[in-house]
Amino acid sequence: MIGTVTLNLALDVTYAVDELVVGGSHRVRAVRQRAGGKGVNVARVAATLGHQVLALGFVGGVTGEIVAAELFDAGLTALLTPIHAETRRTVAIVNNVDGDATIFNEAGPAITADEWRAFHDRMPWGRLDVLACSGSLPPGLPANAYSELAVRAWQHDVPTVIDTGGPALLAAAEAGAVVRANAAELHEALGDELTVEDGARRLVDFGATAAVITDGPRGMVAANRDGVWRADPVERVAGNPTGAGDACTAVVAAAIAESPRPDWSLVLKSAVAASAAAVLTPVAGDIDLAAYRRWQPQVVVR
Repeated sequence: MIGTVTLNLALDVTYAVDELVVGGSHRVRAVRQRAGGKGVNVARVAATLGHQVLALGFVGGVTGEIVAAELFDAGLTALLTPIHAETRRTVAIVNNVDGDATIFNEAGPAITADEWRAFHDRMPWGRLDVLACSGSLPPGLPANAYSELAVRAWQHDVPTVIDTGGPALLAAAEAGAVVRANAAELHEALGDELTVEDGARRLVDFGATAAVITDGPRGMVAANRDGVWRADPVERVAGNPTGAGDACTAVVAAAIAESPRPDWSLVLKSAVAASAAAVLTPVAGDIDLAAYRRWQPQVVVR
């Protein structure tokens, strides 16, 4: 079972308009709503790839009820901790002229100390083979919330995969998690002078079990105490890159759920193929399975 933590769950609302004009009045041609947040995207991809998932997070108010219902309708098992504040929404306005999206992200509801304790108390550690944590933190939670979860998970012999950036990335590494970030987040945490390979090694030196860094069109890097691997992309893919990193996290979490010491060359093959296949889909959390299966054996790992 892959547990996916989305501490700042959202209801993603997409409006389709003919053309977006600042200061203008717009007729909405279509509205789409579904549960969102990076951890939810990870859960959707992992489920699509055939893995059992359990989505974990906070929900509150009418918006939270809609989020919980949509997860159920999508066939995702969820264990959600109720809060007093209203679950946030994100609004994307997509214009039909060129398909560009303008996105508005609410900060999220304030989580109280009692609600954070309740979340910990409800964690089903005995059911989990791995815990994947990703996405922003809502107001009220400590900056080390993810590393705190990693320590609790370690106490229950559950490995963690944490997708984050900045000081939280270093804290997650020090807590012994498998850490995942993109190259920009890596450089933000460690400085621009390091290569992606050296930065991944540095995270392992800090204590990370492994580090997986997505490097945009240049591919992907993984490091642990045994070495460093770089996977080259199969081809340049045009589309929506929003969910590519989440697809990578899903593959990494699935590999660790199956083995605490996975073959990282094989993990990178799957992760690169899944990330590229996610770019082909218009919505984060979806992947093009046919493309994934076609590209996976073609990825070259050094």
